[in-house]
Amino acid sequence: MHDVAYAQGAGASAGGGFSMLVPLVLMFLVFYFLLIRPQQKKQRTHQDMLKSLRVGDKVITSGGICGTIVDGGDPLLKLEIADKIKVEVGRAYIAGRIGPLKDGESSGGGPQGSSSESKGVGGFLGKLFGR
Repeated sequence: MHDVAYAQGAGASAGGGFSMLVPLVLMFLVFYFLLIRPQQKKQRTHQDMLKSLRVGDKVITSGGICGTIVDGGDPLLKLEIADKIKVEVGRAYIAGRIGPLKDGESSGGGPQGSSSESKGVGGFLGKLFGR
């Protein structure tokens, strides 16, 4: 009799495999829309900003050095950080433009002059809470 009860219990939990998979799929979707997708969008805008850098743009590096681009190579940029003082910086280490933007350009995700973008939480939470 004990064997019959065990067999009935095993048969009842066989359909539970799919119900255990549903919460995992929902958790992945939440992580995708709250974490992965906004990070990919931010990375894409940063790459677009790096491609659009031109001689004369004022930029800030990820190390905090501010300067003006005086020569634009592909892997390296030459920045003038003071009078007659120039340093070479890898293009990937440019955090963003500083100063006013030219007509028709977006902020590029870097530390820009527009303070409204730097306040609050961005992405989904920013839209949800209106910041």
